[in-house]
Amino acid sequence: MTKTALTSLSADQLAERLTDLRADYTWLKEQELKLDLTRGKPGADQLDLSEALLRLPTGHSNRTGTDVRNYGGLEGLPEMREIFADLLGIDPGQVVAGGNSSLSMMYQVVTWMLLKGGPDSPRPWSQEETVKFVCPVPGYDRHFTMLAELGIEMVTVDMHADGPDVAQVKALVADDPSVKGMWIVPTYANPTGAVCSTEVAAELMAMPTAAPDFRILWDNAYAVHHLTDQETKSADALGLAAVSGNPNRPIMFASTSKITFAGAGVAALAASAENKAWYLQRLNFAAIGPDKVNQLRHVEFFGDADGVRAHMQKHRALIAPKFAAVDQALSSRLTGLDIATWSKPTGGYFVDLDVLDGTASRVVELAKEAGIALTPAGSAFPHGNDPRDRNIRLAPTFPTLAEVETAMAGVAVCVELAAVEKLASS
Repeated sequence: MTKTALTSLSADQLAERLTDLRADYTWLKEQELKLDLTRGKPGADQLDLSEALLRLPTGHSNRTGTDVRNYGGLEGLPEMREIFADLLGIDPGQVVAGGNSSLSMMYQVVTWMLLKGGPDSPRPWSQEETVKFVCPVPGYDRHFTMLAELGIEMVTVDMHADGPDVAQVKALVADDPSVKGMWIVPTYANPTGAVCSTEVAAELMAMPTAAPDFRILWDNAYAVHHLTDQETKSADALGLAAVSGNPNRPIMFASTSKITFAGAGVAALAASAENKAWYLQRLNFAAIGPDKVNQLRHVEFFGDADGVRAHMQKHRALIAPKFAAVDQALSSRLTGLDIATWSKPTGGYFVDLDVLDGTASRVVELAKEAGIALTPAGSAFPHGNDPRDRNIRLAPTFPTLAEVETAMAGVAVCVELAAVEKLASS
């Protein structure tokens, strides 16, 4: 049945609809739900896929005879680096395999750029009057909170289906040397699910920048997290940068945090030879080597990159139905009402929901009162400030499928109720 756009309803029709929706919402609250769609965490069934890790490694030496129980090996085990290199389409020599958190590696890079500067920096970033980062929005909240913690200003550009708005980025970096860096989640972006095309990536790597030490932090967190048979390949950021004459521009990050155990995976950094040497030089003062026991555990568990790919097929079987449930709930209730749009990602961990301008905060509030926890409205923007108050990030992986279905039916009610409240008061 074709639905009528809520914006076309008369005042009387809106009042009648509001009465019906408040009845629906009262019923929803009576269910006394306790559901959580706030963070993109793996579900328990996903973690169970890697339970065999707890019985590994079977020995304490890798193929070169390194005793993984001891100090050393700052770059990480060669076998672990080879697995990351294969998955990311780069050379193993470009990779550093580290501890369990790629976010920690990102924090190290930004902090060390502030304290020491990079190999091509005129001076440490902290000696500049101002340091700015380009931030595609909607984007990853932890990127933004990291910059805020370090006192780095954030300037936003629009995130499109094929990546950041290149014209906006170029305008920001061309003449302002205080713009030192840029975030991007290139494949199945958080939260939109966008994929940075090779064409956009090439422009980003080749564009003139006023800052000689401009960095693109290429957070490839979801490179192998496919939800369909169409497995999108990430753009070759390091290769494109090298060809363009800016080999030091990108620094790539990835991890197995949403592949094996979220709190006990392996993270990786990949970069040009000069950037890699710079990173290891700094790291040498902070560590004597990574957790090679955990790296060997992962090497034995996967065998090689194809083992990772096979493992991700098991993840897909568990979470793809949850994403389908999100789309089904939103489509069945909201299609045709002209009050919401949402992404239909082919990979990653999130669904990006845009509601009627000025109502996102109210939707989150209504959901909370009904026992459904959502990520705060605006969290996908620097300082949590969505100027249109319309964006909500949905994270369906952690709850069970039944819980996702229940929660999303409730969220759809909240979206419509918030919209009708606003329209009826206008």
